Amino acid sequence: MKRIFLVEDDKEIARNLALLLHGEGFSVTCARTRQEAVELLSENRFELALVDISLPDGSGFAICTEIRQTQDMPVIFLTASGDEASVVTGLNMGADDYVTKPFRPRELIARIQAALRKNAHAPSIFEIGNLRVDTAAGIVKKGDREVFLSALEYRLLLVFLGSRGGILTRDRLLDELWDAAGEFVNNNTLTVYIKRLREKIEEDPAAPRIILTVRGTGYRLGGNDVSE
Repeated sequence: MKRIFLVEDDKEIARNLALLLHGEGFSVTCARTRQEAVELLSENRFELALVDISLPDGSGFAICTEIRQTQDMPVIFLTASGDEASVVTGLNMGADDYVTKPFRPRELIARIQAALRKNAHAPSIFEIGNLRVDTAAGIVKKGDREVFLSALEYRLLLVFLGSRGGILTRDRLLDELWDAAGEFVNNNTLTVYIKRLREKIEEDPAAPRIILTVRGTGYRLGGNDVSE
């Protein structure tokens, strides 16, 4: 039975989440404060953490840092904030994903299962040409220079990395990005974010070699990607 570490100060939300997770076959240990979470982390091992960003005695970011220093498990942030800066901060600290409250129960379960699968066998470092992506640390580098991506741009890049060798249709990308950064993603905004991502990671955005267009179908990851 997979053990989930839930850090959530709202008793009602914590209770409903625990019931949902128990119903899916997970074991749940809950903490309501930063101090309680740190104590539980020192005494227990878990497979995944669900962490609320806003806590009564501190930030969920501090808990993410503690987890990264002591345990190897995916971290998914729970946030009621539409502040993209908070989401980017969490991803750059090494969080694997985030879900904005109120969230859809089935979507949350799907994200948990996806994070557990990726943690079980996926590499954490990808190299495509001179682009290097460290998903464990949430760092993207182009040569020796760090590239700063928005939350949606980073998530879009992770979707491509997770689908190496396959073609991603626009519908599939829209499904993956449907509520990233708390904003609605449609075909027009998807085109804009593909363009922005290319401008940041490609040597020549007008002749992309990393995110390739498959005419009439969608996109695919190009280059000779090397994972470590």
